Amino acid sequence: MGARLALFCVLSWAGTQAAAQAQDEEDKRVSIGYQLVYNPWKAAIASGAFERATGYDIAWRKFASGGKVIAALASGSVQLAMAGSSPIAAGVSRGLNLELFWIVEDIASAEALVVRDGAGITAPQDLRGKRIGVPFASTTHFHTLFALEQFGIDAREVELRHLQPPEIVEAWDKGEIDAAFVWDPALGQIKRSGKVLITSGQLSNWGKATFDGLVVERSWAARNPDFMCAFVKTLAEADAAYRDNREAWTADSPEVQAIVGLIGGNPEDVPGVLELYNFPTLEEQASERWLGGGEAGGAAKALAFTSEFLKSQRKIPTVLEDYSRAVNPAWVEMVLTGGC
Repeated sequence: MGARLALFCVLSWAGTQAAAQAQDEEDKRVSIGYQLVYNPWKAAIASGAFERATGYDIAWRKFASGGKVIAALASGSVQLAMAGSSPIAAGVSRGLNLELFWIVEDIASAEALVVRDGAGITAPQDLRGKRIGVPFASTTHFHTLFALEQFGIDAREVELRHLQPPEIVEAWDKGEIDAAFVWDPALGQIKRSGKVLITSGQLSNWGKATFDGLVVERSWAARNPDFMCAFVKTLAEADAAYRDNREAWTADSPEVQAIVGLIGGNPEDVPGVLELYNFPTLEEQASERWLGGGEAGGAAKALAFTSEFLKSQRKIPTVLEDYSRAVNPAWVEMVLTGGC
């Protein structure tokens, strides 16, 4: 009888340990979304740096637009993802439990309104009556409407077409649109037969900044603090590797080849595209310029005025009183203070 009891206890303990191990393995899985944008963290994705740093099994998912990213976050099919400031603002305004924890890039000149050769557009006023391709509810949609406002053109005086970046290139090649506001690699492709009319960097200087950021489902982040700290540390290392030695990121470099291998495009275009972005340091991330500063912080203010724009376009029903609640500098601060 004693031997049977001992055997039962051993089997029960083994079963409990196996269940605990299975649960632990389940807890160390995460789905992360990225978009078709050239940036240093793509090289880190391709190299497996995030898996090595965190010890997690990461399922990487590619998305064509920020709107689709936010939908995936809402459904729970991804827990962490990159999106532009416009779709992030939309998601937060609709009540999604998200927190912005990293500025992937200050968009600066990496998004631009390009007019097609032969479309008869030589000045902003020539946009009237023209067909403009843009992904709706994106940072470029926001800046398209802001640009038209600055040019004194009513949005009803142009034909805005809701197209994702690959669709923009296709429509451009067929002559179905006269202009487009988009990012690379689509931007580089349409520049070959067009000219830049205005960039997001110029529009940001006029008072409406845009950015690409990483957001995470808040409760998931709280349950996985070690992952978040290691993930942010790896992001910072990837950006520093580029900032500190950008001349080495040539078309035939391993880093650029890795980026193109992940999202496509022409390696020759990548170095020039990376130069168009600003990649904030850890200190800049934590400062009032971006994640810090509460309501006065740059990211919180950008989400606020972007949400006002989206409400005016009837894309969201309401605007929150305080968008700093959706911005969390804690993970960056943890890395800065050596917390991981």
